Order: sequence, then structure tokens, then C-alpha cells
Amino acid sequence: MPALTGLGLGLAVLGPGLAPGFVLSYDMVFVPDPSFTPMTFGLTGTVPRHVPSDAFVTALASVVPADAAQKLVLLAVFVMACASAASLVPSRRLLPRLAAGVCYTWNPFVAERLLLGQWALLLGYAALPWVLAAATGVNEPGGSRRLVRALVPAVIGGFAALTVSAVAALTAALVTGRTRAGLRVVAVVAVLSLPWLVPGLLRPAGMPEDGGAVEMFAARADTPFGTLGSLLSLGGVWNSETVPVGYGNPLSATFWLLLVLAALAAQATGLRRGAEAWSASRGIAAAGAAGFAVAAFGAVAAPVLAGMIDLWPGFAVLRDGQQYVAPLAVVVAVGLGTAADRAAGARLPLVPTGAVLAPLLLLPTLAWGAAGDLRAVDYPADWARARQIIEDDPVPGDVLVLPWAAYRSYPWNHDRRVLDPLPRYLRRRVIVNDAVTVQRAGEPVTVRPEDPRAVRLGRIIASGAPDAAALRREGVRYVVFDAEISASHIQRATTLLRSADLVVYRIDGTVPAHEARVSVASVVTVWVIVGAVVLWSILTAGISLSLPLLGSVRSITPRHPRRRAE
Repeated sequence: MPALTGLGLGLAVLGPGLAPGFVLSYDMVFVPDPSFTPMTFGLTGTVPRHVPSDAFVTALASVVPADAAQKLVLLAVFVMACASAASLVPSRRLLPRLAAGVCYTWNPFVAERLLLGQWALLLGYAALPWVLAAATGVNEPGGSRRLVRALVPAVIGGFAALTVSAVAALTAALVTGRTRAGLRVVAVVAVLSLPWLVPGLLRPAGMPEDGGAVEMFAARADTPFGTLGSLLSLGGVWNSETVPVGYGNPLSATFWLLLVLAALAAQATGLRRGAEAWSASRGIAAAGAAGFAVAAFGAVAAPVLAGMIDLWPGFAVLRDGQQYVAPLAVVVAVGLGTAADRAAGARLPLVPTGAVLAPLLLLPTLAWGAAGDLRAVDYPADWARARQIIEDDPVPGDVLVLPWAAYRSYPWNHDRRVLDPLPRYLRRRVIVNDAVTVQRAGEPVTVRPEDPRAVRLGRIIASGAPDAAALRREGVRYVVFDAEISASHIQRATTLLRSADLVVYRIDGTVPAHEARVSVASVVTVWVIVGAVVLWSILTAGISLSLPLLGSVRSITPRHPRRRAE
């Protein structure tokens, strides 16, 4: 039943996004007929944030149409989120478990990250309750295998999803099983991180480093209760454009905060379930507290985090702090389910029903594509024409995308901002400006580009209208304008396509540029290792598989005589 409820919630949220076509919003970029390219596996030397999520989507799109693949992935987020959170509530009653599932599936965190297009992060978020349950029992026989299976959605999601899950799992394991359990979690996460970790470490330009960008991505207040109050309410995303319509006004924000506080209080006072359940619940609560601390770190101690990133670029994974609120959402959801279960036991039948409905009533604008913001669209026909022209050309060379900005607001996408799709749309190496500019306190703040090719070409573009000769020396064969068409102009280049949506220029005589790439052998090796580990965890589960899609995870529900569900 929780899985079916999650499916219903997913259908309600996606709404117009379920029509034929693609939902394109910020980082959510799906394209028709995607292909496996060197970029898919992090081989080009760009930062491998899209590894292995792009590979998973491309593989899925080889089985079903690409737009259907997107819808399946998004619906899976809601199904898993509701089912996983419901599984942690120590009750056999249906309504308390549904209260936890609905709360975990329908809240400000999910809404803001969905509008930000971070479906890969949400994939890991959806399985996080299972991960925490597995982490609290990682020292038990088969515990490592259960943890591997529970982490599969986060592995697919990539570095952000796996990092959030790793922080939560490590905290829970250390609290419940101490050092040995923590080492097991570290070992499992280290192996499963290899598909994106190895390309990142072997990247010719090294790991990206920009400690000055901490304030850009730090959590911010989207309620009247300041940054910390917003994070406690499961909001606080850094991008003000991705806050749901109507969320954060004094009335709704107050009720959300009260709901969270009531759920936390119920969880804190409901831990007497036997030694095993107490230990697991304590580990999950610790993970929520640790996640909240990390989420607030960049907001309250930005200079410290910036200094840490300058010392070691790997600390940049903590920069987008609000994503670490995810473990707190698990604690809140389970707490709400616990409170509903107590009310049911006290013969207060309206309270469990109200607990199920409360998240929906407090955040109604998440429904119907987040009040119409998430709608399915079709790529213009000229995009397919441009791809045909470029892919039919046997002469090697790269594609430069202009205007020189990472995000686009296409009229055909209802002016919804989205990361430029051309790097995934074309099979050739596509160079875009990967610098990100964000408005903070009314002033634009920019994170410098990380792709070495973008850095070199950025200097040429900054000097004025690009000249074909300069681009030719950089290995550019095609220049594509996919926005601001009227301003398109490349001196001494051949125009192959000009329409209202695209302009394509060809530069003749291009000599392919030498570009240092990540070793193919190293990437193939790590994919084989990770695939073998996941396969081992599934095959050795035998007939005990009970966790949907992944296999069994240790239940923290205490054993007690069966009682009538209420």
C-alpha cells in the first residue's frame, strides 16, 4: 500500500509533466535518443557530476522511449520514498506508516530539489530510509550486502546522492556499531563511488576548487524563521527561483515548523522499543542531527568551509548544504508516523488521518507539476535537423555552444531555465560555459568554469565576436547558437542552418585539438568492479529479498504479537 500511495503522489506531482515530451528544469536535462559518449562516463576531463546517472538514463532509453524513461525515473522516486519511509515506522497499522511515507515524499525538500531538477539526488533520497536501516545493522551477517543493495539508487544518482547517503550511513553506523561498522560503511561507499571518483581524481585539470563560491550555494532563508528555521522545516534551498509557489508565507511556514517539531518530539519520546530498536532509532536520529549540522555549516561558517575547500577541493561536496537535510527528513517522517501510531493506540482515529493529509494541505502547490512549473515539452524540429547535419559530417572537430552561458530560457520551454541540453543531445564533444552565476543579495556571483577547454575558449569569446581562425586552432568544427539567435555571428564561417530556434555554423579546415582524457581502461575497470559488487549483493541475498527493487534491508520494527490494524 505505501508503494501504491507513492505512485499516486508521483502522478499528482508530475501532472502535466506526464504528457508526451520532456520536463526540462534547471539541472533536469533529458534528451531524445541519447547516446553513450565519452562524456557519459567522465572520459572527457570535465567534472563527472553526471556519472553514472547519464549512463543509466541512456541505457533505460534504449529499452523505452527517452521521454517515457524520464517519467519512469521520476515516478520511481516517489514510489521508493513513500515505501522506504513507511518501512521504518514501528507499527503494523497502515495509517501511521502512510503518514511517514507521505511526509517523506511530499515536503519542501522534495519540492525545491525537484524544481531545481536534481532528480539524481532525489533518487538517492528516496532510498535513504533503507540505507539508514541497513547501516544500523551493517555488523550483522549479510549487513554489508544489504547496505550495497540499499545504496544502489544513490549509486545511480552519482556523487551528490551517494555523498549525502554516505554521511548519513556513516553517522548511523558509528552510533550503533562503532568503529567496525563505520569502517564497513566507508569500504562499501568507497567501492560504489568509483565510477565518478576515479574520473574526478584522474581529471587532467585536477579536482575543481573554488572556496569563494561557498556563499553562493549556502542554505538561505525561505521562511520567516531564518536560515536555521528554514532548514529545520526541510527547506532552505540556495536558489530562490526553485521555492514552490506560496511556500514560506508566515501561515504555512508556521504550520510546517510546528509539524516538524511535533514529529521530532514524538520520535524523541518514543524510543522505548527494546534494545535493538533503541539502538537503530538512535543511529537514525544521530544521522538527522549530523545532516542538519552539515546543512547549516556553510550558512553559519562560510569562511571556515571556504578555507577547507582551498586546502582540499574535496570539501566542495559540502558546499550545497541544504541537500544534507535529507536525513533529517527521515527522522521527521518516522516521528510523524510514530505520533500517528500513538494517537491510534489512544483511540484518536482522526489524528492518524490528519497526519497523512497534513503535508498535502500545507504544501498544495507541489501538485500538478508544482503549480504548472513542470510541464512536458518537445524539442523543436530544427534541433533534430542540426543533429543530423553535425553527425553526418565525417570530419572531426568539436562543437562550441553560444551564447556563452550555462543555462538557457527557451521560449519553447515556457522560458523555464534549464542547463544547456546540447552536450547530451549531440555525440560530438560539446563545449559550453560551465561557469554558474547566481544572484545573492541582488548581486551576481559567479563560480569560475571548471572545463579546461571552456577556460581557453572563454578568453577568445571575451575578446569580442569569435573569429573562425581562432576557433579553428582550438579544434572547433561547429558553432551552435541555441538562444539569442538574433545576435549570432561568426566571422568567416559557413552558415548551415538558421531558424528561430537554432543557428549552426561550420568552420572549415579545423584541426582536432589535443585534449587530455581520462584513461578508458581505468573507467572500464571500475565499472566492472562496481557491477560485480552489486551483482554479488543481489545474488547472495537468495530468497530473502523483500526490499522492493533492491533486496532485503534489516527492519528496525520490534517484534511483538500481531494486533489488529487500525
